Amino acid sequence: MRKNLEKNFLDDFEANQNIVHKICRIYTTNQSDHNDLFQEITIQVWKNYGKFRGDAKFSTWLYRVALNTAISLYRKSTKNIKTQDISDVTYKIKAVEYDDTEERQLKSLYTAIQQLNDIDKALVFLYLEDKSYDEISDTLGISNVNARVKMNRAKDKLKKILNP
Repeated sequence: MRKNLEKNFLDDFEANQNIVHKICRIYTTNQSDHNDLFQEITIQVWKNYGKFRGDAKFSTWLYRVALNTAISLYRKSTKNIKTQDISDVTYKIKAVEYDDTEERQLKSLYTAIQQLNDIDKALVFLYLEDKSYDEISDTLGISNVNARVKMNRAKDKLKKILNP
């Protein structure tokens, strides 16, 4: 049973790990912090994988866990992320090197996004991932109307940051 859980986790996580890389890119400013946050999110996803009921797509559930982990870590106002060991599963994950060529072109956008508060960062990230407002509201646990209002405010903030 544990082997099935482990195999399912590895399959699901490897297929969706770019989601985690993108979240790390938004919430960190250097590769070392990116790697630390990626590891912490991986740990949290593994710890909670047994609770995943399949009511939503795995990717939606992953967004929620990853965003909550990133937000809670960066709200602690400490720049060092404490990590934990994750049994013997981590060495089995085939990590794909993150190709940020395309994202380098979007550096100014990411710089602007990093200036937003944690919730606005999450909203913009999900919006850029082409998530519907229903998916955004489900992922963040807010109403659809609230997601739309917050998104419009976040867009206005980004416009002011990008076009001073």
